[in-house]
Amino acid sequence: MAMTVSKTRDMLVDVARQLFARMGVDNTTMNDIAQASRKGRRTLYTYFKSKNDIYQAVVESELNKLYGMLLDVAGKDLPADEKLMDFLYIRLSAVKQIVFRNGSLRADFFRDIWRVEKVRKEFDMKEMEIIRGILKTGVEEHVFQVPDVQITTKILHHALKGLEVPYIRGQMGFTVSEKIRHRENIMNLIFNGIKIK
Repeated sequence: MAMTVSKTRDMLVDVARQLFARMGVDNTTMNDIAQASRKGRRTLYTYFKSKNDIYQAVVESELNKLYGMLLDVAGKDLPADEKLMDFLYIRLSAVKQIVFRNGSLRADFFRDIWRVEKVRKEFDMKEMEIIRGILKTGVEEHVFQVPDVQITTKILHHALKGLEVPYIRGQMGFTVSEKIRHRENIMNLIFNGIKIK
C-alpha cells in the first residue's frame, strides 16, 4: 500500500512539474493537475493542501536529483582538489539543466528567487555537508590548508550560489576555450587566492 501511495504522489509531482514548466506556476490550477494526472481533485488534495505545497514538492524533487548527483561526486576516488572542482562544475551544470528543463519554472527561478530559496534550505544544509567533507579530507591529505573548515564551507557554498545566475544565463563562457579559462581562473582563485605570496 505504501508503495502505491508513494508512486501516486511521485506521479502527481511529475505531472505538476510538466504543467508548471509548460504553463507557469501562476497559470496552472489544481484542477489542471488533477485532470492531467487523471486523478480526481480529492486524490490530489489527499497529498497536497495547496498549489504551493505541490510547487514545493516539485522543487524538492528536482533538488533531490541534484543531491544524488553531488553524492556521486563526493563518492569518487579522487584527490580532494580534483573532487572539489568536479563538485563545483557538476553542481553548476546540473542546476542549469534543472532550470532549463523546467521551462516556465526558469522564469520563476529568476523572478521569485526567494520562493525557491525557502524550499532550498534543507538542500543547502546537505550540500554544505558534502563540501565540508571534501575540505576535511583535503586537509587530512595535506592538499588543502584551511584554517577553519566550517567557515570555508559556508564561503564556498555562498560563492557557488552567487555563480548560479551568471552560469545559467551563459555569462561564464560558451566556447570550450572560454570554459577552460574560467575553470583555470576558478581553480587559481580557490586554491591560490589572489595575493602574491
